[in-house]
Amino acid sequence: MASAENGILAIVAILAALLSAGLIIVLMPWLKAYALARPNARSSHYEPTPQGGGAAVIVATLLAAWVGISLADTAGAAAQRDLLALTIAALALTATGAVDDIRPLAVGLRLALQCAAVGLVLACSPAEARIIPELPWWTERAGLLLGGVWFVNLTNFMDGIDWMTVAEAVPVAAAIVLLGLIGVLPMPPLTVAVALFGAIIGFAPFNKPVARLFLGDVGSLPIGLLLAWLLFHVAASGHLAAAILLPLYYLADTALTLLRRGLACEPIWQAHRSHFYQRATDGGFSVNAIVLRVFLLNLALGALAVITVLRPHGSVSAAGLGVGAALVGMLLESFARGRKV
Repeated sequence: MASAENGILAIVAILAALLSAGLIIVLMPWLKAYALARPNARSSHYEPTPQGGGAAVIVATLLAAWVGISLADTAGAAAQRDLLALTIAALALTATGAVDDIRPLAVGLRLALQCAAVGLVLACSPAEARIIPELPWWTERAGLLLGGVWFVNLTNFMDGIDWMTVAEAVPVAAAIVLLGLIGVLPMPPLTVAVALFGAIIGFAPFNKPVARLFLGDVGSLPIGLLLAWLLFHVAASGHLAAAILLPLYYLADTALTLLRRGLACEPIWQAHRSHFYQRATDGGFSVNAIVLRVFLLNLALGALAVITVLRPHGSVSAAGLGVGAALVGMLLESFARGRKV
């Protein structure tokens, strides 16, 4: 990649971080007055804490990404349409999350809005962008719609303790940036990954345990969409194994938790405290211990993803997925077991 483009990406990262932190500082008095998350039976915090910091993260990400795309001037009409659809959909989910943070929406309405946002992004994605070309185009797009909505929600489900989204989004975005730098991704998704990385870094000091600020649904929902869009581009570039490995911890925790709740005939759409990381807090793990383990696991998954890209062979991908699944399983098992006293 040209040095000029590297310089633009550095500007994007710094701009996103500064915008994110600056907007949070400006918004903090308002959030303290009108957007307090009060502890309840499902909470992992004990004091009323302002939420809504995700609004700053999303605005910073999108603004910095568009600045970077404008400076690079390398995106064609199709790429700009794709990015514009992502921007509109992310802002729509930001607004949905903001309303839901203040006055919870009905499940059906919330799901319909999420489907519309993901559907808009897919409708504006290049028709030739395929993950499994052997499938009929409409079948694949329907699967991607379901997967996108699931990813939007799983990011929201997993944002239940301080720094959890930081421990997930930072290494995943960094790995996607690295893949872009070695030529796997075009400039638009690479720029979005850099902007998201910077914006989360700007948010991280405020969410450090014990958090002074939460993302809220206003942030977790659109961050899920941004990550799903980035992973779609990784998979569409011919690297499905890497796209599975990067979010594997989130995928496993949510899927197994939903399966367990479904088998127990529990309403899976209701909030709860039975995710593996939540069971770990109940089992004696500190928040710092949990997020550190998740962060280190995600670094390992990122390294495996990069290896599958650098060595694009079926056996390497299978081995990478096997090792990644084993590492995730070990962490989930330790979370479920709890700390020995």
